[in-house]
Amino acid sequence: MKYVISVGGSLVAPKGGIDNIFIGELKQFLKERIELGDRFVIVAGGGATARQYVRAAALSGASASEQDWLGIQATRLNAELLRVSLHPLSPAAVILDPAEPINERAKLLIAGGYKPGRSTDYAAVLLAERIGAKSVINLSNIDYVYDCDPKKYPDAKKIKEISWPNFRKLVGDKWLPGMNAPFDPIASKEAQAAGLSTVIINGHKLEELKKYMDGQKFRGTLIQS
Repeated sequence: MKYVISVGGSLVAPKGGIDNIFIGELKQFLKERIELGDRFVIVAGGGATARQYVRAAALSGASASEQDWLGIQATRLNAELLRVSLHPLSPAAVILDPAEPINERAKLLIAGGYKPGRSTDYAAVLLAERIGAKSVINLSNIDYVYDCDPKKYPDAKKIKEISWPNFRKLVGDKWLPGMNAPFDPIASKEAQAAGLSTVIINGHKLEELKKYMDGQKFRGTLIQS
């Protein structure tokens, strides 16, 4: 099977620094799945690193596009870290543009941010369309999407399954630099139009990802038409 996984920067480089334990667990997981015949495209997010640079640029009066470019560079830094950390599984170069030539036979490809006005979720959707994947897997640091921010509202309800129209009502239609949404609005619009589904799973619980890939009941949120 072909899979596109958007790996949140919060997993790769949380506020405390690089999470080598997570990277090691991801490498072992990918190795085992590749041995079973699966193929992957991993798209790295920017996480806390990107948001720190975006905030600093905003305070300096940088435009939204300039702020986004700083965030994109953070995603590419995380992508390079994954590339070298996942060696020898990973290829020689990080994908910077979903439309550029790629090795269609590669077992594992790694990508970073694409262009301003959207997050790496959008690049993941474009790559899923390109390689013929049926869904985009979003690994984050949450177990589920909620109907409102659970940090602010203790009675927030977890969502196990939701349609694209209803999900897009939750996240809106506008992208803001450094935005921290379960799946970004621009990517959501593209995924819905392409007929792709998206699953959001906690990246610290890779056993749930395995369950999803094996067609079993998993802990996470499924978004589909």
